[in-house]
Amino acid sequence: MLSQVSRILVVVGGVNWGLMGLGYFFGGADWNVVHMLLGSVLALENIVYVLVGAAAVYMVWPR
Repeated sequence: MLSQVSRILVVVGGVNWGLMGLGYFFGGADWNVVHMLLGSVLALENIVYVLVGAAAVYMVWPR
């Protein structure tokens, strides 16, 4: 279960970063989907970033 949740969070984070990079190349647009969805609730947005980072660490941590 934790592996599946971690995988989803890492994919969400990777897609978000990819879109942010593409937005930069296409005129400097802000394509940060997490911010678009949760930008009005800064604490929740930051919690998502921490969870994505923790999921990435979990995915690379040897078991």
